[in-house]
Formats: sequence, C-alpha cells, structure tokens
Amino acid sequence: MANYKATILDEAAVLRALKRISHEILEKNNGPENVVLVGIKRRGVPIAKIIADNIKQIENTEVPVGEIDITYYRDDLKKEATEPVIHDSKIDINIKDKKVIMVDDVLYTGRTARAAMEALISNGRPSAIQLAVLVDRGHRELPIRGDFVGKNVPTSKSEIIKVKIPPYEDSLSVELFG
Repeated sequence: MANYKATILDEAAVLRALKRISHEILEKNNGPENVVLVGIKRRGVPIAKIIADNIKQIENTEVPVGEIDITYYRDDLKKEATEPVIHDSKIDINIKDKKVIMVDDVLYTGRTARAAMEALISNGRPSAIQLAVLVDRGHRELPIRGDFVGKNVPTSKSEIIKVKIPPYEDSLSVELFG
C-alpha cells in the first residue's frame, strides 16, 4: 500500500465543506424544490445523506436521497471491457423532471460520473443533472466537472486520495497517500 503523506481535510473541515456544498446546491437551484440527491456507491451515499441532513437543517425540508451502484472494468484490469457495467441502482424516487445532484467522494478521470449519468437517464429524464464531489483531484479523461466541489487537491497520478467516512471507517477525513 502507498505511504501516508498528509491529512487534507479533518472531520471539521469535511463537515464545513459539505455544509458549504449544501448552501451552494440550494442557491443554484433556488431552494430545495424538485431537488433529488443520488449518492454514487460507496462513499457518495453517506456524503449525500449528510448533505440532505444539512438541507433539512437549513430549509426544514427533506430532500429525497437515492443511490446508484456503478461498477466498471478498469482499463488496466480487463482490456476488452470499455463500457461501464451498472449494478443494483436503488433510485426509489421519481427523478423525471427533477434536478438530480449526483454525489461522489472523489472526482478523478470522470468515468464514474459518466456511468452514473447513464444509469440516471435509464431511470427517467431529469430536468438537470449536477455533480457534487467532496474532492476534485484533477486528471480528467472526459469533459466532466463538478458543479459543487468541497476541495480541489492537485495530485500526481501516482498519489491516492482516500476518503474515510462512516459506516466504512470509524472516522471522517480525507487523506493523501503516495
């Protein structure tokens, strides 16, 4: 495993970034009406739930939260698989004509976001799709950008960003390894 280099965001900084993202989502969408959050599994789901809790505190309105499980074959593991494989999407909410905010932990190449958009569209046609990410580390391979970004962290391709978040870990932080 790569060596620990630094803690980019501690728990307080993560929570501040997610609170700011929550406010930005409300501002850009003129409030919570017709807004739906969809977490990209795994770590996007608890992040989406934190944002939904923040919006409830700010606006006293519950925003629906769905989740998408997207698994794709990485180019370095299976050369012949170039299309993403989409599994077990739990979007129990109607996304037709809604403003869907996809939520993920780290934006890197953009391939996960692209696959998530395909999965969303196969569940209905939202009026808009926006992307909220805790960390944008650069190195895009597709023309995709985050609409709401907690922190931009320029990295080398050899470095790894690890988001620790319950229920997967005991703490909440963003760490850099390399």
